[in-house]
Amino acid sequence: MRILVVDDMPLMRHVMINMLRRLEYEDIVEATDGQQAIKLLKASRFDLLITDLNMPKMSGKTLIDKIRKELNQPHLAILVVTCDDNKDTVLNLISAKIDGLMVKPFNLQTLKKQLRYSAIRHDKQSQ
Repeated sequence: MRILVVDDMPLMRHVMINMLRRLEYEDIVEATDGQQAIKLLKASRFDLLITDLNMPKMSGKTLIDKIRKELNQPHLAILVVTCDDNKDTVLNLISAKIDGLMVKPFNLQTLKKQLRYSAIRHDKQSQ
């Protein structure tokens, strides 16, 4: 599985990548913001996007909208990471057809469950 991790904070990218490696995922690429993520997604195929919601230049929501509307990549599962758990944010993300959501802080077990859940959910949506 090829994974793209997008977060403007280097520490958060580092933590996520280390957690993914502990779960034995090795093919991981990182992007510092949504604009860089779009360039990477246009240049290469990924199976999973893990993105922060609140980022400068391009928010995670804008990134998701661009992916779903402009890049035509239905195979790409999307997992959102955020510290914002209010009802409106969650409903807005659900309408964007994400495959999973994790609220910070989270642990390795939460990530493992979300990865499994996101894969199942994405497979059902893709059918």
